Amino acid sequence: MKPFDLLSNAVRAKEIAAVLIRNGFADLLQKLEPPAGWLRRLTPQPDVRLNKWERLRRVLEELGPTFVKFGQMLSMRPDVLPEPLILELRKLQDRVHPQPFAEMEPVLRDGLGAEIDVVFSEFQREPVASASLAQVYFARLRSNGAAVAVKVQRPDIRRVIEADFEILLWFSRQAHNRLQEWRAYNLPAIVEELQEGIERELDFRIEARNAELFLFQNPHRERVFAPAPYEDASSRTVLVMERVDGEKLDALVPGSEPARRLAATGAQSIFHQILVSGFFHADPHGGNIVVARDGRLCFLDWGLVGQLTRRMRYTLVDLFGAFLQGDATQVVRVANELGRAARTRKDLRHMEREILYALRETFDPGTGRGQIGRALLRLLHIFGENGVDIGRDYALVAKAVLAIEEAGTALDPDFNIRESFKPAVDALVRERRDPRNILRSFRQGLGSGLGRLQELPGELHRVLRLLEEGGTTINFQHRGLEELDDAINDASNKVTLGVIIGSLVIGSSLILTTGVGPLVFGFPAIGIFGYLLSALLGVWVVVDILRGGRRK
Repeated sequence: MKPFDLLSNAVRAKEIAAVLIRNGFADLLQKLEPPAGWLRRLTPQPDVRLNKWERLRRVLEELGPTFVKFGQMLSMRPDVLPEPLILELRKLQDRVHPQPFAEMEPVLRDGLGAEIDVVFSEFQREPVASASLAQVYFARLRSNGAAVAVKVQRPDIRRVIEADFEILLWFSRQAHNRLQEWRAYNLPAIVEELQEGIERELDFRIEARNAELFLFQNPHRERVFAPAPYEDASSRTVLVMERVDGEKLDALVPGSEPARRLAATGAQSIFHQILVSGFFHADPHGGNIVVARDGRLCFLDWGLVGQLTRRMRYTLVDLFGAFLQGDATQVVRVANELGRAARTRKDLRHMEREILYALRETFDPGTGRGQIGRALLRLLHIFGENGVDIGRDYALVAKAVLAIEEAGTALDPDFNIRESFKPAVDALVRERRDPRNILRSFRQGLGSGLGRLQELPGELHRVLRLLEEGGTTINFQHRGLEELDDAINDASNKVTLGVIIGSLVIGSSLILTTGVGPLVFGFPAIGIFGYLLSALLGVWVVVDILRGGRRK
């Protein structure tokens, strides 16, 4: 971000600086070199009772809805952020004071493309939920009398998010350039990726399509469902969906038979979504799950989802298997398949040791007891620290597993997530070993290979024609000669200076013999000046040579 952009958001930027200082980050802000005078006008009052991760969460909460949403999305990057920070960011609550309906009404009318009374026979002006990006209202469709929930985007939220993200990008780039210990996290790339994610969430048509796809793929309709969207009445800023009457998970009695059943049902559904369907709800925490009046679980808020290809799901099962057996060597091998190619050479033995420590702290392979979600977070962070660049969707898997494990444990103290994902793993293993699928993959690979083989003569002919017509150029790049090039340039510069100094000395000597005025101490001033200039240049060359010798 350019300095002008920071200045154009000066008021908001000062608010952010004040909150950072109040929570004990004055030293960090000083390193980022903000505009002069900011820190002198803001008095730090940090709460020393909180650790730095708790203080960072408090900063995001104080800065408002955009930063709360940013922190929530940042919690989806366990591969680059430490586990304590991820766990703290997951505590951020997306609860915002509701805006008056008079401010929301223009957005609703524009999104509907009609007057409210034309689309709805009833519409409750008081919101039933209020979040950072939108507010939800209950209504009834005039066309069929169905009870619906209407999600309306907050007015001017795009402008607010763009302004806040400009400031975030400035902070992230300053931190990346000036803080060596933060450079490995590549904060600017993370902020840009999260901004793209929030922009996708601002298009409610994507959320409607996600819910439709889940309903189409869901084989457990009698136990789990999602609110059906009314796409003909929805738009980018307004989402009309089925109204679900029920209660939150925290209304159930922990350990009761219904609570135990729902804990198992929710976990089995999530693992079926991840491993069998390859399309899953990425944030199934207790606030996004409702128990309907008919006893079914309803997953709300489909704005954030993950997608896995068949190959990704097969590799993920291999990782689960190695992880549950406590086989660190196999975990490292599978991690290299999960991640994209890295430029740095990985220390595999170091990775194995770190993975063993992580397993001992969070999970016991012998008994199957422990926190699998936290263990996955730790594994992904170890992968990221060791140069294994995993995809975003694998990080979403870890987030989903941790969320459903926490929800299941709250419902059932004896909840065992290992038992919950066994049916999905068994189904995927059967699919993977099915001779028909193996034969299909073989035929596809063979067909693709034959297709490329058929194209090979044409490609070779094209290359030969280019060579014949002189339409190609070959670039040679010498590597490892940079130091030699610098040495030659330095030597040539010093030789040039030596010639200049010698010329000055000879010329000044000739001028002294002429007696041409003006005179200083009986000698020509021009000659004396030439001697002084050559002496200064000579001293500078000697000092530079001596300093260069010490550097070596």
